[in-house]
Amino acid sequence: MTPGGLREIAEAVAREAGHQLREAFGGERVNVTAKSSPTDLVSEADHAAERLIRERLAAARPGDGFLGEEGGNATGSSGLRWVVDPLDGTINFLFGIPQWAVSIACEDERGTLVGVIYDPMRDELWTAERDGPALLDGRPIEASARDDLATALVATGFGYDAEVRRLQAAVLAELLPRVRDIRRLGAAALDLAWTAAGRYDAYYERGLNAWDLAAGVLLCQRAGLAVRTLVPAPPAADGVLVAPHPLIDALEALVAG
Repeated sequence: MTPGGLREIAEAVAREAGHQLREAFGGERVNVTAKSSPTDLVSEADHAAERLIRERLAAARPGDGFLGEEGGNATGSSGLRWVVDPLDGTINFLFGIPQWAVSIACEDERGTLVGVIYDPMRDELWTAERDGPALLDGRPIEASARDDLATALVATGFGYDAEVRRLQAAVLAELLPRVRDIRRLGAAALDLAWTAAGRYDAYYERGLNAWDLAAGVLLCQRAGLAVRTLVPAPPAADGVLVAPHPLIDALEALVAG
């Protein structure tokens, strides 16, 4: 199947899962449990969305592998694997904050082939193919080309472990006086999509997983941004930095830890 065909499958499934989540948004906070720490939560909405996505992808592409945030992991026979965050921004979702999304990517041995991020609250669909442009609702998007760090709007996110947060706070204290401002809205996939579209100039975060990054990093690459891996800075894990080429070196020096 062509990348376009895979993208169309991902778009349809992301929309269906997003609509299911939107129906549940703002309801009672039932069946909420902690994962890595008391601040790292998962809900039945996460699990239900992942079940739906996995079922739809298996029906459309039975030979493909699958990796999902909520425990879904299957090895396929086709050489392709779907990497899924069924609900990126769970804390926002549970607290009634309309900043969350569905992220679906398909990868082969070379990396991410197709990426789709769907924001149900704004009905915005972000898509990219490895050899095509980054799109929002089918229209090409343009990333920031800013070359002045002092006027850059930078997004970030924080980990769940208290010691990691202490390190991240120290980095933030160094960064904040040197940029226009900082944003932390709590959904990594949307942070990447918004950076690809120029709503932010740059974005960095540590401790992310494959399902947080796969679709959004492809969007940023296809929008023309520089993408770098941040090496581990114990106790913090590795991370990602996305920025316009003129800013990437200066930002890396500040956030590398």
